[in-house]
Amino acid sequence: MGGTIDFGTLTLRGALDFAITIEEDAQYAYAEFAQRVADPAAAAFFREMVENEGKHRRQLESRRDVLFRSEPRRFDTSLDLDVEAPGSAAVPPDLGAHEAMRVALRAEERAWAFYDAAIPHLVDPDVRAFFEALRQEEVEHQDLLRARLLELGPELVRR
Repeated sequence: MGGTIDFGTLTLRGALDFAITIEEDAQYAYAEFAQRVADPAAAAFFREMVENEGKHRRQLESRRDVLFRSEPRRFDTSLDLDVEAPGSAAVPPDLGAHEAMRVALRAEERAWAFYDAAIPHLVDPDVRAFFEALRQEEVEHQDLLRARLLELGPELVRR
């Protein structure tokens, strides 16, 4: 993220725009990974993650549209984000489905850590509550991924 956001002055509109950008960034990364990996199961999993991130983005956009329809977005995908989307180095072409799920789990853990670290710097109570809800969503996403990994075998789950 590179210090591009002053969390102390972040408004709810800015927080929504930033969260939308995070989801877009993750969605683009997973789409790239789906095309890059050779394993059909890993590619299918990454396509599923594209859909999940898109669903999250659309939910945030709907909320933003209700609250701030006429106001321009503050953030866009030109930002160099390192919040949720896994880095390209984490996804070699020979990646299998199990490791693809682990990559996604680490991304959700990183997103939780980002929101957790930002919360103490937030001044606006609405923004704080919004980030706390986003942090909790990351826990839910982690739980879902861990459950899927458990279905594949308990030795595949790392905390």
